[in-house]
Amino acid sequence: MAAVAMSSALPDTGAADPVTWARPTLSFMGVPGVIDMPSAHQMEEGDLSFAFNSIGSDIQRITLAFQFTPRFSGVFRYGRIYNFFDNDAGFYDRSFDLRYMLAEEGQFAPAVTVGLQDIGGTGIYASEYLVAAKTFGRLRATAGMGWGRLGSYDGFSNPLGVFGNYFKTRPGQTGGINQTGRLDAGSWFRGDAAVFGGLEYRYSNKLSFSAEYSSDAYSQEQSRIDFKHRSPLNFAVNYRLSDDFDVRAAYLYGSEVGIQLSYVFNAKRPLKYEGGLDNAPVPVRVRPAGSARDLGWTLQPEARSTYEKAIDAALTAEGFTFEALKLEPHVAYLRFRMGSTFYTAQAVGRISRIMTQVLPDSIDKFVIVPVSFWGQPASQVVINRSDIEELEFAPDGAWETFARAQIRDIFQSDVDLQFPTNTFPSFDWGVSPYLSMAFFDPDNPLRVDFGIQASARYEPSEGVVLFGQLQAKLLGNQSDLPPSNSEIQHVRSDYNLYAQQGEVAMTELTAAKYFRPGENIYGRVTGGYLEPMYAGISGEVLWKPVDSRVAFGAELNYVQQRDYNQRFGLLDYKVATGFLSAYLEGTKGFYYELDVGRYLAGDWGATLSIDRVFDNGIRVGAFATLTDVPFDQFGEGSFDKGIVVDIPFATIFGRSSDQTLNRTIRPVLRDGGAQLDVSGRLFESVRKFHQPGLERDWGRFWR
Repeated sequence: MAAVAMSSALPDTGAADPVTWARPTLSFMGVPGVIDMPSAHQMEEGDLSFAFNSIGSDIQRITLAFQFTPRFSGVFRYGRIYNFFDNDAGFYDRSFDLRYMLAEEGQFAPAVTVGLQDIGGTGIYASEYLVAAKTFGRLRATAGMGWGRLGSYDGFSNPLGVFGNYFKTRPGQTGGINQTGRLDAGSWFRGDAAVFGGLEYRYSNKLSFSAEYSSDAYSQEQSRIDFKHRSPLNFAVNYRLSDDFDVRAAYLYGSEVGIQLSYVFNAKRPLKYEGGLDNAPVPVRVRPAGSARDLGWTLQPEARSTYEKAIDAALTAEGFTFEALKLEPHVAYLRFRMGSTFYTAQAVGRISRIMTQVLPDSIDKFVIVPVSFWGQPASQVVINRSDIEELEFAPDGAWETFARAQIRDIFQSDVDLQFPTNTFPSFDWGVSPYLSMAFFDPDNPLRVDFGIQASARYEPSEGVVLFGQLQAKLLGNQSDLPPSNSEIQHVRSDYNLYAQQGEVAMTELTAAKYFRPGENIYGRVTGGYLEPMYAGISGEVLWKPVDSRVAFGAELNYVQQRDYNQRFGLLDYKVATGFLSAYLEGTKGFYYELDVGRYLAGDWGATLSIDRVFDNGIRVGAFATLTDVPFDQFGEGSFDKGIVVDIPFATIFGRSSDQTLNRTIRPVLRDGGAQLDVSGRLFESVRKFHQPGLERDWGRFWR
């Protein structure tokens, strides 16, 4: 972390532990800061923070921030200002920030950070800043310069004006305050500048005090609501309830009282259960010396059936589904379905130990074939039995095992696995609650529907999947969403009509075929009621070698809009949509995806997605789409963008589960840049079974 912890030269306060700067305090803008002004230090890499605050009776803010890398963070802020337009409902503001640390704090040098505040929003909080901070034992000093809103109090001519008159004036917000979503990069670091600064004194590891000089004049609040800016001085006290929770109170601008509650968790670590609560795996059975030469079992006619039953029973007890087993004198081939296990490497590790317990001693090599939820085998993991016996208790046994294992493509395998008669057809079903959320409606920032969903899957043969899902809403308020005012074809914005008429809805009813047209190539064809709003046919091809971090795909869909009650009826609108896609798995868990093609409204453009996936499976990402729909015609938001948070239940609860808590947070749902939502897309189905995905999870091999 950028902050440097230094022992204090000041008198001892009586605290039990030495005072440290383990985590920065969050400002009332939800970023590391003094009070209302930003500071230069960053959170710990992987920190996901939530800040909830209120300033006086008229201003409320909720901020979500994520530290993507040690130096770079992204921020989404949602605010409400009452009586901003002379109405009691208040004005809702959505904005994004970006922060980048230019220099870490050293023994003599300060930390330095540059920030862009409220880009792509209404511009109410639009500003840029350059800030430095230095720690002196218990005291941390911050000084910075701001532009835009942070240059509005006691400002002076922009120092960047030495590079040209361009920097001396700041243009107004494009389209005015009601036209959100544009970046307005042409106004960055332009116009008057002002200085700000502050001090934070850490009395103990739990209690700290802050004072600052603010460069924010709160001009719009003073002109529109009952807000008095009597002083640039702010004062605050912060109390750390635990490692995760802070509560803060402040006296702001000589007139207002502010309170804030913040919560931080680190996505690099499990939320609660470090080791997990699953039952311990079966131990490795080490073969007696010389037993590997005994091939007597190969002469027994019932041997294959006996071992098949034993493997089936052992896998079922662990929550896996047995599919096929082939035994040769020295090699065993096992194909299994993942079941509820989220981490493939953990599943392979448990399967390999089961095989040492059950299979005859002459078998020296295990070839394990994991299969996805959609029946797609994507790799085979080859492990020497002697390595399993040797490395179970080795200090670095997991990574030694990975180094010795081989991960190969399953295409044209030299082994023809014969499925037992009870493998296909197969049938599975389930009933569970569901929770649907709609964010940032101007009349209500959070709308929720809750109900029960039932799903069923039938596989008549290998690679053929019939799937259906029904949902019944029990309570909620998404049906009260306001009607769409979109100027282009309504492909998503009529969500309120689907919520009103689809209280008992068939959200999906499909038939899919998964196949391998060639080496390193995967194929999918899906037809039926593909998602709640569209029915039709979807085809996809993916090229991805098993050891590659790069993949390319092509998808083509022809769909018709479904009736609002989400049963069997269809509306008149039809469209062909499809994309060429490029995927890259970078270092440190970063995934990049670029989709170029035609969207549901007939618009053409591209979507860039960047995700950070941590070893525990938590995924945090962001995406943005630009198409040929003009910003003015797109409507509020100007272009589609959002944040994705995906947390495995296994990480939350510590028990095996293939379910995740997935939420896409969009500032606004419009019709431009809308994609079809088809289940079982290929890249997501195969990537966790390939070498890069297995390598990321291999630390769980012995769990």
